[in-house]
Amino acid sequence: MKRMLSGIKPSGQLTLGNYIGALKEFVKYQDEYEMYVFIANLHTLTVYQDPEILRKNLRDTVLLYLACGLDPKKTKIFMQSDIMEQAQLGFILSCNIYLGELNRMTQYKDKLSKGEEGMSSGFYVYPTLMAADILAYQPDYVPVGDDQKQHVELTRDVAVRFNNRYGETFKVPEPLIPKQGARIMSLSDPSKKMSKSDASDKGCIYLLDDPKAARKKVMSAVTDSINEINYDPKNQPGVANLLTIHSALSGTSIDALVEQFKGQGYGTLKKAVADEVEKLLVQLQTSYKELLDQNILTEVLAQGKASAQGIAHATLVEVQTKVGIEI
Repeated sequence: MKRMLSGIKPSGQLTLGNYIGALKEFVKYQDEYEMYVFIANLHTLTVYQDPEILRKNLRDTVLLYLACGLDPKKTKIFMQSDIMEQAQLGFILSCNIYLGELNRMTQYKDKLSKGEEGMSSGFYVYPTLMAADILAYQPDYVPVGDDQKQHVELTRDVAVRFNNRYGETFKVPEPLIPKQGARIMSLSDPSKKMSKSDASDKGCIYLLDDPKAARKKVMSAVTDSINEINYDPKNQPGVANLLTIHSALSGTSIDALVEQFKGQGYGTLKKAVADEVEKLLVQLQTSYKELLDQNILTEVLAQGKASAQGIAHATLVEVQTKVGIEI
């Protein structure tokens, strides 16, 4: 069975975008692949986090992984910081990644172009740790949103470079990007991705939002003055985003939805999307509360750590032996 690995950075509460673009897909993949999913808590530290809020986000992320349908018997769920081999491998890989490659990373360039000050060195070098997060487990596939594809490309480059220098060591992973729903946009500004780190939450639906409050967000979603329901991300990004959300949650194709809502107003579409969103949140939150009462979080993470650490340790030993620091 092919191996797949992915992780989500819990810098805030998980969103509808995380569910559609990642978690929903993970649940499908766990029946097809040997699945490893981690919580990227080290990556949250590139910017300051309130410790208590971060701890809650970590707990909620694990519980929502489970509430969304990830089965610990099929999927190994673990905390990034529990596998110390990842950080050690990250430093070794940083010695095989060039400054020019890090300078070209889109997120760094964007912050630099905006004149942002006070960036930590961790923010600059975190792609090297991300490469280690992946290569430590020798996965065949890494499911990512299209905005994260650059990180997987850097990972592939350093894997090939290391293999050429020291002999065949790393499997070169393939990025796997869902065809639909990989990038859910903000309801208040459909030119931007729905993000859990947004300063304002008007355009973002969180999985632990009150379902009625989430409905109001959908009903207030930005559309346009064209007043026709078409799937046109360029000219009608707000409407296209609503159609994408409805399709991902209902399982109805976008073409079928366009035909279904033909001749109807945006209010009708918004109500239908709000119904789907509210139904999902009620279902997820019911499961979340049941899991919270079961107090199984520690056991799930311990099981995931035991499985993941064995693979990461074997990879690290091989790497350290090949570069010459293992006696």
